[in-house]
Amino acid sequence: MGKDNKKMPGLLALSPIVVFLVVYLVSSLMAGDFYKVPVSSAFLIASVYAVAITPGRLTHRVSVFSESAGHWNIMLMVWIFMLAGAFAGSAREIGSVQATVNFTLSIVPAKALLAGLFLTACFVSLAIGTSVGTIVALVPIANGIAAETGMSQAMMAALIVGGSFFGDNLSFISDTTIAATRAVGCAMKDKFRANFMLVLPAVLLVTGIYIYKGLSLNATSDTAPIEWLKLIPYISVIVLALFGLDVTMVLVIGILLNAVVGIATGSLDWFTLLGSMGQGIAGMGDLIIVTLLAGGMLGVIRNNGGLEFIINGISRHVHGRRGAEFGIGLLTSLANFCTANNTIAIITVGSIVNDISDQYGIPKRRAASLMDIFSCFVQGIIPYGAQLLMAAGLTGLGTTQIIPYLYYPFAVGICVLLSIVFKKR
Repeated sequence: MGKDNKKMPGLLALSPIVVFLVVYLVSSLMAGDFYKVPVSSAFLIASVYAVAITPGRLTHRVSVFSESAGHWNIMLMVWIFMLAGAFAGSAREIGSVQATVNFTLSIVPAKALLAGLFLTACFVSLAIGTSVGTIVALVPIANGIAAETGMSQAMMAALIVGGSFFGDNLSFISDTTIAATRAVGCAMKDKFRANFMLVLPAVLLVTGIYIYKGLSLNATSDTAPIEWLKLIPYISVIVLALFGLDVTMVLVIGILLNAVVGIATGSLDWFTLLGSMGQGIAGMGDLIIVTLLAGGMLGVIRNNGGLEFIINGISRHVHGRRGAEFGIGLLTSLANFCTANNTIAIITVGSIVNDISDQYGIPKRRAASLMDIFSCFVQGIIPYGAQLLMAAGLTGLGTTQIIPYLYYPFAVGICVLLSIVFKKR
């Protein structure tokens, strides 16, 4: 058994990520189209490679991959994907999405639409403390607005995804906030204040960008009369989320409301309900496969010592407070890159960050904020993160189509780097 658990050289342990990136990027460049190469194919090749280079018996290697792919956190993501697909499919069938889009377009001036949706995503995510829940509730509406007005679907999805990270990074009930504050032992209110001052310039900048873009919008749409009954499912989903109900329960209730409203309005019967739910779930199939493959591959990397290699390597080369803050950012970013989960990344490096903050005199609130912001930045731009996968599944886009429009995560990343460089010691 000891032979099976033998660690390998750190760079070799991390090489599956390199294989994934090379296969995906090189193939996309050869095709001349970054949207032509399925992410799942690149992950499959990288996953097979990860299993192949892992020491030990084949049964053990496959077991490590399978157990990592079947981790409770991965399966929870799969469960949410399926429920979200079923909800979105049945909501489309009864016309709930269209009714919500018509309602939004009728009350929000066209020139304020982009900034309004972004700030709405910020508010909802702050209230419910989850980026995935915000995306589930708002991306279908943004996608419907894009279809009605002719605006870019990728941009509309991205502004919701970007706004969703605002609350995921700041909310008192966000799992990343809880993990970051517990890891270093600081009060949530102190971390909130430090965090807010770091992200405020990014929020103002991105809001300004959307206001500017809105001024030149000529998007018009002849909205149909509002069907108030069909607004109930989406409004209920948002309200229930704001009250803090778990996202899985929110989606189950949303599906039930779709069924009730659909039958009441004659929009569907039992068989069309099942059919629309099935189509919605099927639309999430590729994302579920990517999630399982990514979870398995990243689990193999952790098992082989790749993450431990990163943590030890960076912590050994930290010098001075500014270097220590950069080290915290790099540690958290690479951990997130290797786990595709910002909460797990924070938990993984939390004790190391706490030691670094003690050694170099970094206030606990600052250390917690750096971990949280860097993890949300990376989570917002990796194509295999749950948030982008969810947005892609709800819109039918590829994750790489959405990434170029993610102004907020990039703005936050720039702001936190500038704060390290120019902050007075």
